[in-house]
Amino acid sequence: MKFAYNVIAGQNAERLAALSDGVFAIAMTLLVLDLRVPARESIHSEHDLSTALVHMAPRLLIWMMSFLTLGIFWVGQQTQLNHLEKTDRDLTWIHLTFLLSVTLMPFSTSLLGEYMQLRVALLEYWVNILASGVLLYWSWGHVTRKGLAKSDMPEDVPAAICRRIVIAQSLYACGALLCLISTYWSIGTIVLVQLNYAIAPRPGRKQKEPED
Repeated sequence: MKFAYNVIAGQNAERLAALSDGVFAIAMTLLVLDLRVPARESIHSEHDLSTALVHMAPRLLIWMMSFLTLGIFWVGQQTQLNHLEKTDRDLTWIHLTFLLSVTLMPFSTSLLGEYMQLRVALLEYWVNILASGVLLYWSWGHVTRKGLAKSDMPEDVPAAICRRIVIAQSLYACGALLCLISTYWSIGTIVLVQLNYAIAPRPGRKQKEPED
């Protein structure tokens, strides 16, 4: 009996996770390459160097924003992969496409850093974020439809993953719309959204211990 190759392809979730870690590590490292040390010929004193570093502050902000972006998406993808019982060819290619959007982030960062005041640069950056979010949502939808998740996964997990993606992308979209007023307002809002998802605690309600 002939066996279709597509049935057996892309079945190793551990290899997919390993590849993802490598791609994220490289993309996060490439971000810093856009930061340039002030040219020596323009620096003649402590004041000159301090002034040059102050002028670099906007680029440092964009670098931090992009690092947070990739960190948040890495956590999101790893959360999904941690709940996989198995994978298939289609899911593997969805995640590879997701990694494609991850590799674009250094370019989006460089473009926004260079043209921070222009809406096109801000919108391209947002589209990069949107594409990554849509692909993560699509991948989790495929997992739930095809029954690829672990059987002992808590029943609230699928809804929690979808809810987090939808809310985050809605907030990013609101931030992007602010570019109609000012791209700086957009950047500030996106940074606040990222800081919320990166560091804001989400403590669960403690269960009351039974009395003796």
